Amino acid sequence: MRKHVDLVGLLFILWGGMSLLLSVSLLSTGVAATAIGAAVAPAASSGKVTAGIVAAVFFVLAGAGLVFGLVHIWIGTRLRRFREWARAFAIVLAAVDLVLVPFGTGLGVYTLWALLNEQSKPLFDSTSAGPPFPSASTDRNGPAASR
Repeated sequence: MRKHVDLVGLLFILWGGMSLLLSVSLLSTGVAATAIGAAVAPAASSGKVTAGIVAAVFFVLAGAGLVFGLVHIWIGTRLRRFREWARAFAIVLAAVDLVLVPFGTGLGVYTLWALLNEQSKPLFDSTSAGPPFPSASTDRNGPAASR
């Protein structure tokens, strides 16, 4: 399960990066709408109002997308470090991602499967120093002394 949790973290980082790219695109569209509103003749006041409303909508969507993307990147990096609190935040974000068809749905389902699995819970145990790494005295089947 360690590989699955690590992959979820990487997918969160990639999903956040794609959200940031989309946000930059929305931001540039908002700037274009603002420029159109500024270029409208003074007699056409309804055109300025319409362009202003469109620009405001694009700026709000760009801001929301920037926050959404940055949170995904932040949680993804913390998931890869097996932070206990990042698991809870990732589960909440996965529930939100479920409605973002098709890629968000896939990411949400995979995240919920990987993080709610009983085998992944010990990876995030706060009482241990971190995720269990194989040592020289252990292999896939457990300690060498138990053979």
